[in-house]
Amino acid sequence: MISPRACFRYCLIPLILLFSTQAGAEIITQTIEYRQGDTVLEGYLAYNTSGPAHKPSVLIVHDWMGLGSYAKNRADQLARLGYVAFAADIYGKGVRPDNPKDAATTAAIYKNNRVLLRERIKAALDELRRQQMVDTGKIAAIGYCFGGTTVLELARSGADVRGVVSFHGGLDTPSPQDAKNIRSKVLVLHGADDPYVPAEQIKAFEDEMRGGNVDWQLVKYSKAVHSFTNPDAGIDNSKGAAFNAEADYRSWEAMKSFFKEIFQG
Repeated sequence: MISPRACFRYCLIPLILLFSTQAGAEIITQTIEYRQGDTVLEGYLAYNTSGPAHKPSVLIVHDWMGLGSYAKNRADQLARLGYVAFAADIYGKGVRPDNPKDAATTAAIYKNNRVLLRERIKAALDELRRQQMVDTGKIAAIGYCFGGTTVLELARSGADVRGVVSFHGGLDTPSPQDAKNIRSKVLVLHGADDPYVPAEQIKAFEDEMRGGNVDWQLVKYSKAVHSFTNPDAGIDNSKGAAFNAEADYRSWEAMKSFFKEIFQG
């Protein structure tokens, strides 16, 4: 006899498959090589075969560990919502740190060279625009931790995107005057207790946004620290980085509402 818990887990599967078949939807994923200068990069594309031929699209930027399963899973989630999602590769094909020390060293290369960082994310944006199913007038960019810093730099570069969303990202920049170049709306989703983004950095970011006359939002989640969307971060806030289920849910819903505003409003 199948237990109630097992039935919930396994009996639900045929229903999900039936729903997917009836809806005529299929999620297609693809690894895509592209370049920035002489550097080969390897991104991840996901999209839904149902819906309009040209869809609103989202560029995703990974955390300091490089492009891996976390960013790819987010791309799949966005594809299920009807977006074309492209997870960018900032570090380069095969460059995937497997420990915090190497991740910090690799991320520092780009944090200390914002010109290169902007070139890498611009290359990913160009690759997304080349996909035939993309509505090039409706593109947003989101990023996690290191990726949050990256999408804010994309906005500061003057990129033609509708909006950018930073999840627990760094807010600092060596060129705050570039806020005047921002053409997109900006949403920052931040852990209220994040020790890696001090109050002075938040204040400087707010001043930067006001000085650039940017349409911006900053949302803080109580009891949340760095990496609050990532289950792999554990649940010990004292370490400075930890998963927070409520903040994860609320921030994802905030992003969805933001997309509705910038793509449909």
